[in-house]
Amino acid sequence: MIFDPDNRVVQLCAEGIITEGTGDMARAREYYQQAWDIAGDYFERFTAAHYLARNLDDTQEELKWNDLSLLYALKIEDPGIKGALSSLYLNIGKSYEKLHDIAAATTNYQLAAEYTRHLPDDGYGKMIQGGVAESLKRVADENE
Repeated sequence: MIFDPDNRVVQLCAEGIITEGTGDMARAREYYQQAWDIAGDYFERFTAAHYLARNLDDTQEELKWNDLSLLYALKIEDPGIKGALSSLYLNIGKSYEKLHDIAAATTNYQLAAEYTRHLPDDGYGKMIQGGVAESLKRVADENE
């Protein structure tokens, strides 16, 4: 899946990422909210919701945005979206783990693991694969 650098939602999310790097999370969130407000299709909504879920203090709010991102991702007919599903399920699992719902966290981590085969063979793919493996181990240890 290719992110069009001319897409305004993508541009706003990129500005948010840059702003996060300066430590101004409130301003970054404003960029992500602007992206959500103008998002018009499933891809744009998936993208904006994914970034709105970042760096939130309220785990329920984080879970809401992660769930919305997944909802829209699953509606995208581009097969390239499968590479993003592992990360989305990983994020949802982390939200559930923070909420101490280990069963739901485990289910989502297992779904994340199923989609790791669609990840690129690069640093990003290896990072997500490592995160999935660590998360599955962590919840397995909690269930012992």
